[in-house]
Amino acid sequence: MEETKQDFRLDLAHKVFLIKTKDVPVDNRETLKQEVLEAIQKDNLAPLYQHLCSELGWTLDSAKLAEMQAANTAKLAELDEKQKDAEENLGETEVRDVMLARAEYLGSIGDREAAAQAFDAVEKKTASGGNKVDLLLSQIRLSILYGDWRRVKALVARAQTLCDEGGDWERKNKLKVYQGVLALYTRQFAAAADLLLDSTATFTASELFPYSRLIFYAIVAALPTLSRSELKKRVVDSPEVLSVIHGLPGVQQLLEALYHCKYRQFFSSFLEVVDEMRRDMYLHHHVRHYSRELRAVAYTQFLESYKSVTLESMATAFDVSSAFLDSELVDFICAGRLHAKIDKVAGVIETNRPDAKNALYADTLKKGDLLLNRVQKLSRVIDME
Repeated sequence: MEETKQDFRLDLAHKVFLIKTKDVPVDNRETLKQEVLEAIQKDNLAPLYQHLCSELGWTLDSAKLAEMQAANTAKLAELDEKQKDAEENLGETEVRDVMLARAEYLGSIGDREAAAQAFDAVEKKTASGGNKVDLLLSQIRLSILYGDWRRVKALVARAQTLCDEGGDWERKNKLKVYQGVLALYTRQFAAAADLLLDSTATFTASELFPYSRLIFYAIVAALPTLSRSELKKRVVDSPEVLSVIHGLPGVQQLLEALYHCKYRQFFSSFLEVVDEMRRDMYLHHHVRHYSRELRAVAYTQFLESYKSVTLESMATAFDVSSAFLDSELVDFICAGRLHAKIDKVAGVIETNRPDAKNALYADTLKKGDLLLNRVQKLSRVIDME
């Protein structure tokens, strides 16, 4: 089945993100600006034009704005006439179709407030739960364009409620991708990995992004969160992943480096993937956190094979300097992310992984002491009374 073309509003959102995010190296910001302005003028996106001029400090062309607003007004008047005709001469279905066209048009030009009111009016005339979900998904894409993630979260929750009440499988599968995007944006990588990997075999949300991008997001979310067994089952051996991973720069090499313990290629492939994340509007603000999490996973995995290992041999394995690795490991050990200690004099890293039974025993004692303290405090209060 042929993929639906990506919603042009999300393509615009990505270009706007690249224009305004100054820490992303982009050689052609002026070209991107011209592409955005051409798309705005071509489809008469007057409300979006006003918003971007205000947000990005662009000079507003009053003549162009008036021209676009006139085109918007004419189109809305035409739709109003169609609705009036449908109300007088046709049935409820035709009236709803015209109302939907009006709501979609308002959403397409970026008029958030008017679109929200129009979609609410259409929803009141919509009986099917599946069609109501479609209305919400369209509003979610509009909210992403404006970076209104609070509204995205609220709309996703409403769509989930409708699906729980009896939505069809196609809408449920599509909603999973939207939920996965929200989870990515809000740094819930474990939830995002589950949602996006579950969607690889039933992907129909290509209005958000193409299939190859779904696989990129799924692997990125899975690497720091899935266990080795789950990573092999759901990613390494997945036919859906294998069908496109070779076209994702650095991703296949990073997956191989981590799963097959090819640590020498870890940092080179890792930096390539991080650079791609930095240019992504859903992942950009997580790069520093993600980088730290994945490095912790790689170091932990390497040290699990040893009781002790020299700092030099581990540095050689990762193809980095001993000084760099030393500073990295110290940070992770101090943060409690690595169960190890460094003998700087001998140049040795000694692992001290806690025994599971001893850890459970210590936890039980700690909780028992806490309970006894509370009981004693309670008994003193009772004695006083």
